[in-house]
Amino acid sequence: MIRLFDISISLILLILLLPILILICIILSLSGENEVFYLQKRVGKDQKIFSIIKFATMKKNSPFIGTKTITLENDPRILPLGNFLRKTKINEIPQLLNVLNGQMSLIGPRPLTKEVFKMYPKKISKIISSVKPGVSGLGSLVFKNEFLLLQKNKYVKNIYKNKISVYKGKIEHWCVKNFNLFCYIKILILTFFVMLLNKPKLVFSFFSKLPKPSLELKKVLDL
Repeated sequence: MIRLFDISISLILLILLLPILILICIILSLSGENEVFYLQKRVGKDQKIFSIIKFATMKKNSPFIGTKTITLENDPRILPLGNFLRKTKINEIPQLLNVLNGQMSLIGPRPLTKEVFKMYPKKISKIISSVKPGVSGLGSLVFKNEFLLLQKNKYVKNIYKNKISVYKGKIEHWCVKNFNLFCYIKILILTFFVMLLNKPKLVFSFFSKLPKPSLELKKVLDL
């Protein structure tokens, strides 16, 4: 049933957004570094590697400079149009193609790069990779503003490993264990409101039994 929802909703969204997507493709092909799409290797279901599809928002050599696979707000590697695409999450829309070909679901744990995947405890990473990764999910919604935590510390990887991955892993773990069609629909609806209002704390109104964040994370991430 969830697969049917994935295909139906993805097709409807792609058809409705087609004029905007074509316009973005034209602008990207004529500006920046003349790249329209960016393919990045991510860890998928059963830890199989696949290429996630996004609109290009960063310089071509971005994975090899600065914070590499971890992106900060106002990151100097981001292209002019890239800032708009990232803030509106429009850069994520091409992932609907990943959903159609079965590599992803609309809802699930966010697919991670190998580097970030290794930061998660093995028990958690095994559970996370037991299901299809998602375009949206509780972990990505709660940490929508994770850059607020990262930009305040120069030890970005340590902060991600010791703080973000620990709590995000608990959230993804909980979601996998409690996932069903009703949960899927609730997260779809929640995604719309969190993106529209920029209120990650809404997640805890929809899912009151979700593991609670530390006081530090709650304060920094406005939860």
